[in-house]
Amino acid sequence: MSMWPVVKLGEVLTERREVPSTDDLVTGRVRIVSKISFNAGQIEFRPDAKTNTEMILAYPGDLLISGINAAKGAIAVYGLENTYPAAATIHYSAYTPDLKRTDAGYLWWFLRSRDFQVLLERHVPGGIKTELKAKRFLPIPIPLPPLPEQRRIVARIEVLAAQINEVRELRRQATEEVERLIVSEEFTIWPQKNLQHAIHLEEISTFLARGKQSERGDSNHFLIKTQHVQQDKYIQTFLRLAPHAANKVKTDAIVQDGDILIACSAAGCLGRVARYRDDGRIASTDTHVAVLRPNNKLIDPDYLYAYLRGAQGQYQLRSRERGDWQREKIGFRLTELNLKDLRKVPVPVPSLPEQHHIVAELDALQAEVDALKRLQAETAADLDALLPAVLDLAFKGEL
Repeated sequence: MSMWPVVKLGEVLTERREVPSTDDLVTGRVRIVSKISFNAGQIEFRPDAKTNTEMILAYPGDLLISGINAAKGAIAVYGLENTYPAAATIHYSAYTPDLKRTDAGYLWWFLRSRDFQVLLERHVPGGIKTELKAKRFLPIPIPLPPLPEQRRIVARIEVLAAQINEVRELRRQATEEVERLIVSEEFTIWPQKNLQHAIHLEEISTFLARGKQSERGDSNHFLIKTQHVQQDKYIQTFLRLAPHAANKVKTDAIVQDGDILIACSAAGCLGRVARYRDDGRIASTDTHVAVLRPNNKLIDPDYLYAYLRGAQGQYQLRSRERGDWQREKIGFRLTELNLKDLRKVPVPVPSLPEQHHIVAELDALQAEVDALKRLQAETAADLDALLPAVLDLAFKGEL
């Protein structure tokens, strides 16, 4: 960076302090900023322009910065394609670049670089933890190459950034494709037509009920709630029942190793299943979580769990809320999977050898997905480091 002149941001940026009029807000002649995505430069807007909060305006071509999240990359250029100005709360700042001296894209990329993070920590009291207002932001010195060089740097960065994003997208598509194959296989194993005369969940369980006690206290009896039932994963609970509530829990309702937990309510949670593993503690569920104990003489517990967590089982669970399971609908609204309908969930039950074969087949497919995810996780750090490395080179004049 020593080859380029160094200027203060205040020499190439002017803070815009204009505020929207009440008329502008009422008539919708401004776009209300909801947030700026981290490290992506995307501005999200609220559909409703009405607000009672003090605000500032940004015009097309302005640099908009979230003072609270500037260090996390909440920085964007309000694009020239916009017709109306944008309005944001006073926790944001808007700056107009001097286009005779600097390129807005150059500033945006530099403010996302590790060099800028270092400058923040060096020149701003409190560093990256401080809300970044103009009086702290504008005195920061930055390297400023000639305008043609700025534009060349921006063009080069954007080409490489696009290639990095393309790799991310290909990775995402690969994972989704493998997961779609599993879903397709599950619907092939358990087609809808085979469920018409299937037996019900209550017929292959020795215990199926939702919990009844939830009053918290300091007993040695632990409480399992919806948040502890993630899809295919039980999160250990540290919540405890009150002693008198614990005394009311019947022996059968105390969870056992291998029990299947089913989330029966709450938006985004309904139908989630997880396998409980005994950790040596006494625990039971509240009314929002059902406990399913498979009858080992009639069904392989691993098979039943594979079915319920799979695409067909999830469809059967999630389409039964509030008794409307005959409709073609799957919803994640705040609703209930009542016990009566849960008991009637159809389960195809082939011979035990066939059940074992299906479990092995699905386990093999899942192993392929897990292997792909592990490989992607191993390379994710390298991919995440690429763009910062590109910016480092760009602002050292080596790109």
